[in-house]
Amino acid sequence: MFEKILIANRGEIALRIQRACHELGIKTVAVHSEADADAKYVKLADESVCIGPAASHQSYLHVPSIISAAEVTDAQAIHPGYGFLSENADFAERVEKSGFVFIGPRPETIRLMGDKVSAKNAMKKAGIPCVPGVDGALPDNPAEVTKIARSIGYPVIIKAAGGGGGRGMRVVHTEAALLNAVSVTRSEAQAAFNNPMVYMEKFLQNPRHIEFQVLADSYGNAVYLGERDCSMQRRHQKVLEEAPAPLLNTRLRNKIGERCAAACRKIGYRGAGTFEFLYENEEFFFIEMNTRLQVEHPVSEMITGIDIVQQQIRVAAGEKLGFKQSDVNLRGHAVECRINAEHPYKFTPSAGRITTWHTPGGPGIRVDSHVYANYFVPPHYDSMIGKIIAYGDTRQQAIARMHTALSEMAVEGIETNLQLHRELMQDAAFLRGGTSIHYLEHKLAERIKVK
Repeated sequence: MFEKILIANRGEIALRIQRACHELGIKTVAVHSEADADAKYVKLADESVCIGPAASHQSYLHVPSIISAAEVTDAQAIHPGYGFLSENADFAERVEKSGFVFIGPRPETIRLMGDKVSAKNAMKKAGIPCVPGVDGALPDNPAEVTKIARSIGYPVIIKAAGGGGGRGMRVVHTEAALLNAVSVTRSEAQAAFNNPMVYMEKFLQNPRHIEFQVLADSYGNAVYLGERDCSMQRRHQKVLEEAPAPLLNTRLRNKIGERCAAACRKIGYRGAGTFEFLYENEEFFFIEMNTRLQVEHPVSEMITGIDIVQQQIRVAAGEKLGFKQSDVNLRGHAVECRINAEHPYKFTPSAGRITTWHTPGGPGIRVDSHVYANYFVPPHYDSMIGKIIAYGDTRQQAIARMHTALSEMAVEGIETNLQLHRELMQDAAFLRGGTSIHYLEHKLAERIKVK
């Protein structure tokens, strides 16, 4: 087992990884920007290193500074968390070449799954169902592009091969809009991902977003930890998640889960990962694989009792998974609400000093956050300041506990999206379960019309 791990991230996930390390008896190194010098996880770390100014490209995305911090502190491994450099194959490669262990998949695996075209082809070979569409990048010939779209059938969606996080995609409903959409998406893909390659898929009209959590070691063992429903989204960004997915039959869950585990074995996957699917009319369609820890991993931990972060660390240290698929039992239900420093309906960011911070408690309630009273929320990073996770024996109990927890939570000094979550916990469609990825967008649009 490692003696010391450097955590190359910030915010709640830095604290989450730190806690997992300390439970395993591992010392931690917190790297931070000048803006995060007073963060809780920086104070609680065994060592801390300032790696640059507030701007991400000068700190959390600055690879030489992170490698140097690992060298001067004698860390043995680097955990990237999520976001920032977590799915950057070049960073993973640089970490390994510098003599450290990257706590995540091998660089070649990240590269394979990071390109959406190669990922889709790899999944097809592994028997994973994919969204109907072309197997490779769109050609430059406009006539060929038009022919492909006609063969798939409108509406179609144009996606950047190197995209992710909801960026680099455009829905096309008519042939008249097709070529311009392809051109614009190519330009955006080049600017955002330094890769102009785009591909085309059938646009599913009313799907849910369901993803499967997997764990795999370096010895060919792989398991799935059930699935999560992440359909409550705004602009392709998840707002709340739950596990297991409501209204999904056990037979189909096991069928897709087994295929995900088999795909991990086929591509030689190592560590934690997530297979993301669109689900419509009782069919699953693969969209991408996230080769890292997910923001919503706690709901899977709550229903399985498995610490996913510790498993990442154990696998990276060369250990075998300590359990088989038959040992994974899904019990109860969990819901997670992402608490953001933003207006609950306009979604404008709200940086500033938190004057009051009171978190909820009680049976089945977990709060993952790096925030405290008098903490200053910097304007330079993602707006998420914490997560509330509620667990119950049933979905109804988990939602009821979340409703109570949200009513107890008090944050003053900045705006948060707490009110939106309180509203969702009483939303009739959410309470029934099975809403599509478009539901929240439509709900918010109707709210604007009424006002």
